[in-house]
Amino acid sequence: MAELFSWLGPIALGAVLIVLLLGLWNMMRGGPSNRSQLLMRWRVGLQFLALIIIMTGLYLASM
Repeated sequence: MAELFSWLGPIALGAVLIVLLLGLWNMMRGGPSNRSQLLMRWRVGLQFLALIIIMTGLYLASM
């Protein structure tokens, strides 16, 4: 089970990075502010999910 979380952690961090870069790119090019806000909200949610995944993986690895 811990192996699963060792793969999910980097995937979750990669998803956070992609959404962050998309949001920044949208703001820099002057895109719609609603889209930037939506992407930043997704980023916060994905960060929470990544934190849960990493902490669960650490917990399972210590057992």
